[in-house]
Amino acid sequence: MPTTGRPTWPKTVLTLTVTLAAALISQPASAQDTAVAAVSHKSPFNCGKTFYANNWSPGHNPSGSLDWQNHGSDAINGETVRATASGTAYFYNAGSTSYGKWVEVRHSDGSRTRYAHLATTVKAAGGSMSVSQGTTIGTVGSTGGSQAPHLHYEQRTSGGAMDTSPTVDGVTVSLGQKKAIKSTNSCGGGGGTGTTPEKVCGSGYAVIDSAALTGGRAYLLYNSGNGSNCVVTLKTKVGSASSMAAFLEPQGQSRTTDSGSYTSYAGPVKRSAPGQCVKWGGSIGSSAYTSPFEHCG
Repeated sequence: MPTTGRPTWPKTVLTLTVTLAAALISQPASAQDTAVAAVSHKSPFNCGKTFYANNWSPGHNPSGSLDWQNHGSDAINGETVRATASGTAYFYNAGSTSYGKWVEVRHSDGSRTRYAHLATTVKAAGGSMSVSQGTTIGTVGSTGGSQAPHLHYEQRTSGGAMDTSPTVDGVTVSLGQKKAIKSTNSCGGGGGTGTTPEKVCGSGYAVIDSAALTGGRAYLLYNSGNGSNCVVTLKTKVGSASSMAAFLEPQGQSRTTDSGSYTSYAGPVKRSAPGQCVKWGGSIGSSAYTSPFEHCG
């Protein structure tokens, strides 16, 4: 959608397909749904990034959803999209209609957030994964019923009713308002040092999967430019050094592991595996994750 003012799209562009209409229509709020969800949300972008949150009205469907748009010279297209709060993420693809590629995160209190028109998602449609606040779930694009790159974002109650004045990073954006919001999401990643899996693995690597651990998370990244995978295990908070590990095993080859007593992260473990299935994982103390052989494309 345009970066300023209310979009003047044809009505047909804004009309959602029949197959998803039921999901998009706001349900009547029950007594327990009249209050704003108790979960606290961060901006869905990298730490320090500023974008406009546009709650334009009337005519936006569903009413109360935010369109995150360009701010100043900072274009939003291709930006990393992160979960605004912890929960379980479910991945969908409506093709060239409606939300396009989209994700719904269901939070601990039953409330939900939706992220639509994504260019990429970290799991294929039909997949799901546990996410922490700040976990990468996709990238900004313009799939589905969209005419310009932006992130369509919703906050819904446990009963499905829209919160028409959503709050992110302590900023409430009511109907008709457009506000520039600076993200504090993932600023404390890797133990408050600003470390992210992308920073650890280096330029060209993007998260394609992750798994929750007690006290942190293991990440699998891929570099499409050189066909290499990278695994890193990050602690949620820096503390005293403790046993950590990260490993990567291309199918039919030996496993490479980085393990030791670390304060922040284990890895990066990098292996070239274009077109190969990989087994990956990591551990923090006694909490461990090992994947099956997957991501074979």
